[in-house]
Amino acid sequence: MTIPVENFFLRPGPGTLQQRIRQMVADGIRTGRYRAGEKLPSSRGLAAHLGVSRITVTLAYTELVAGDYLGALGRSGYYVSATAPRPPVFDRAPVRGPERVDWARFTRTRLASQPVLAKPEDWRSYPYPFIYGQADPSLFDHQNWRACALMALGRRDFDALTADYHTRDDPMLIDYILRTILPRRGIDAQPEEVLLTMGAQNALWLTATVLLGPGRLAVQENPSYPGLGPILALSGAARAFVDVDADGLPPEAVPSGAHVVFTTASHQSPTNCTMPVPRRHALLARAAEKDFVVVEDDYEFEMSFQNAALPALKSLDQDGRVIYVGSFSKSLFPGLRLGYLVGSAPFIAEARALRAAVLRHPPGQLQRTTAYFLALGHYDSLMSRMAQSYRRRRQVMADAIQAQGLTPAGADGFGGSSFWMRAPGAVDTDRLAERLRTRGVLIEPGRLFFDPARALSNHYRLAYSSIAPGKIAEGIGLIADEIDRWT
Repeated sequence: MTIPVENFFLRPGPGTLQQRIRQMVADGIRTGRYRAGEKLPSSRGLAAHLGVSRITVTLAYTELVAGDYLGALGRSGYYVSATAPRPPVFDRAPVRGPERVDWARFTRTRLASQPVLAKPEDWRSYPYPFIYGQADPSLFDHQNWRACALMALGRRDFDALTADYHTRDDPMLIDYILRTILPRRGIDAQPEEVLLTMGAQNALWLTATVLLGPGRLAVQENPSYPGLGPILALSGAARAFVDVDADGLPPEAVPSGAHVVFTTASHQSPTNCTMPVPRRHALLARAAEKDFVVVEDDYEFEMSFQNAALPALKSLDQDGRVIYVGSFSKSLFPGLRLGYLVGSAPFIAEARALRAAVLRHPPGQLQRTTAYFLALGHYDSLMSRMAQSYRRRRQVMADAIQAQGLTPAGADGFGGSSFWMRAPGAVDTDRLAERLRTRGVLIEPGRLFFDPARALSNHYRLAYSSIAPGKIAEGIGLIADEIDRWT
């Protein structure tokens, strides 16, 4: 029998018309809606039904023949192949009863119940999204990224695309990180001292899992990056919080008995203060005296557009006590999920073995695409454009904040992509965020950045990386108006 042409609907989605037609037919065959021996509509009839050219349908059918989804019988047309992929056949499952497993007892840590800094999935539809860490499509170099991806998909890079590296990383990307990225931070490293990760979050998890456990003490800044808390909780280590000041983490406040100290020295998260060089030396001296390791999360060093970046803690380290965390998430795009660890070879060896046991390695095609993007100079050009744009946006936001009488709580020395703000004491920024959302404004409440035992509820973060400059002043005005209504 011939499958009626009315059975075919071309839904919106990614890819060319030819690719979407191919997927439409293949999906129908894989799910069992179109069965072996059934005839497809003629290319002319399907083209007229879908409103596309006949050659587009013909090319899609030809690809399906090559993939053994269809067979062609001379002038008779196209049929579903007898050897096409078929849906699995299962016995009908019995009707499910109520759950009888106490999953709270089995999962133990209950990570899913921990609060997270969330944002609506449709945040781009809001007119005033002061959301941190998202890529701006107006700045991103789509054309050259696509060209690099196509290069990485080429025959010459077949091994990089398809091979299981096991514990290794793409040597091209490692070489560029060693020769170009790390020297900008004053860091000199060898290949065995670098490990690629699935972003900074994965790097922090690998580090905490290798270094921490029950009976050990982890120290983090207060306030600090919210994503670090669940990682440290999962490690089983005890936690201590050290309040930051205008120069970041005070070394003398690190408690005795600390094993690992986590710091964001270049752009303290979320206050944006920068640790001066003398304090960096003091922290390293304290680490040597008290025998602890420092994890330096240098998540935003490329965004030091107001003043030259200071040398990384890792570059000043003479004892091998600093583990450096870098990421391409802020500079390229968060969905890339690609970062790196730099540390002494024995630590990297342990982290490499742990990574291999859990996920082997980041996808080879993404590694090679990124390597081409960096090596061909596109990364440097993108960083330059972003710095210029962020400088303008930061000035617009600073002027708007001052004009509306809002109160910054953080520093403004080296750049970054956000402002750390403080509302009047009576304002709960979790509720403020809910009210502002109804007016099209998205902010990040600050409570989750603090030590849970003494969290402050009147702080919030405003990012300018994801909002057009022309929208900033109006959005800040709405925030000020909502705060005025509160007070």
